[in-house]
Amino acid sequence: MSRLTKFWKRGAKQKVIVIILLLLILLVVFIMRDSIQPVLLWLRKYFFIGLVFFIILFLGLQLVRAAATWRKMIWTILSFGLIGAIWYLLFPVGMYKYMETYSVYNHINLEEISTLPLTRNERIQPWNNILTMAYESIGETEEVSPPQLVRIDGENRWTMAIQPSKDYFYQRAKDNTEELFSVSSTTPFPKFAEENRIDKIFSLGESLAWSRNTYNAVVQKFGIIDMFCLEPDEVYYMKDDNGQWVQVVNLIRWKGFFFPYPTFGGVMVLQSGDHGVNDYFERLLLGKGEYISPSEMQKYPYLKGQNTLSEKISRLQAESLKFLTGFTDPLPWNMKTAIKIPQLEADQNQQPFVTDFDFSDVDKKGYNGLYHWFGLEPIGVERTSLTISVMIPADGTEKVYYYNHGKRKEGYAGVSAMPAKVVESKKEYDWTANAPVEFRPYIKDILGKRRLFMLSTIVAKRKVDTNPNEPKTEAQFDGAATPDLALVDVQFKDVVWLDAKKPSTWETTIMNQMGEAWGIDVNKIPDIEGTKVPSDTKYKE
Repeated sequence: MSRLTKFWKRGAKQKVIVIILLLLILLVVFIMRDSIQPVLLWLRKYFFIGLVFFIILFLGLQLVRAAATWRKMIWTILSFGLIGAIWYLLFPVGMYKYMETYSVYNHINLEEISTLPLTRNERIQPWNNILTMAYESIGETEEVSPPQLVRIDGENRWTMAIQPSKDYFYQRAKDNTEELFSVSSTTPFPKFAEENRIDKIFSLGESLAWSRNTYNAVVQKFGIIDMFCLEPDEVYYMKDDNGQWVQVVNLIRWKGFFFPYPTFGGVMVLQSGDHGVNDYFERLLLGKGEYISPSEMQKYPYLKGQNTLSEKISRLQAESLKFLTGFTDPLPWNMKTAIKIPQLEADQNQQPFVTDFDFSDVDKKGYNGLYHWFGLEPIGVERTSLTISVMIPADGTEKVYYYNHGKRKEGYAGVSAMPAKVVESKKEYDWTANAPVEFRPYIKDILGKRRLFMLSTIVAKRKVDTNPNEPKTEAQFDGAATPDLALVDVQFKDVVWLDAKKPSTWETTIMNQMGEAWGIDVNKIPDIEGTKVPSDTKYKE
């Protein structure tokens, strides 16, 4: 520092050099702020923990200085020992995550419902099948972005971008994102061509390099305070209210001081367009995108009832329901109502499952549209009952709806129990090469009662050669145009096999197989064969 001071005092020329160097450093930092932002966010999230450690060290050093020689070592050991103990309790033991989840629970708007909402527009193909079939339709230097289920023109569709592959840096630096896939989620045979393959140029993309990367361009748009509080998460492709394709990036806003927790922070909307000189300088200096806050999103019809909520947020919100009966209930000596989000090893797409719900006749009114659904179970490995169904509005609306099966003692089987039920129902299958995946809710009014099932798709396991020098691994599912569908009655644990090509016959098939278990003589129901009985028809069980 003294050398810099001496250089500064030499004369006007040296002062000009120092000022120019400082301005260049500031310019580089300003342009590279997207790379610095994760560090700022980390400091904001763990500031309180760092402050506690600093205070302990400071007080420990004061005691060391004031103490006699033989006590200095004791105070030093105690100071570092206390810091180590706090760190171990917070992170390896998990108390930091525990407190973060409790903070989420204290700040969500919980609504317990007494009636399950109906499902509609059931999707046929699981997430990874869509991804696999998309890769079957592109070239070597291309890749597809993660599929997202969104509402387009009143229909639920899987959308994803065809973008330069991360394996080819030249294309990532030079090319645009030039095409999109948009395929129906309700068809058993999605087509990745013609009208479902859309020409649309975006100068930004999830795989593009440097300032043309979607996440980097969004971060460049943040203000100084937002650099410490916001982070971009997932990218969606959808049509805006003018019918134009846009990229929508959902944002996570961190709140709280002691144990910061994530909340929905709105979205950044990016318009389509080619890469140019003006676009380049705008990305570097100003960033890209139009910020829409959560409170303003209701002004945009295409964002209402849409799927824009980060799954990181919805998972924490669902997990936080373990505090329903109090702060201490999830602790090891209690756990009376402790719950978990089940993880199925065979599934490559874990909960939440984006589901289209109809809340028309539910006591706590929610909108009709897309939600994140969770089927929570007891925390023990051997206990696989369905304890709570959670429905979180996918558009970021600040409400969490839940239905407590455990409190009503309904005795429903949870998602973890479903694979064994499906495997047992068809022993002739080669289950070493096939697997039932994504057990998602199917709720209908059938024969005078609202009934809950779990709908699953049977997929083939594909072994992928990720490294020629290593054995092949089961990294993907193979998508089929006519997949087998299995429907499990969560109360009676019986499995109904459905024709994926004929959704209109599903309820008839269910009634024919389950009528006896439900105590109903289906032969006395008129015209049941080949006819869908209206769901509001009342029959006494």
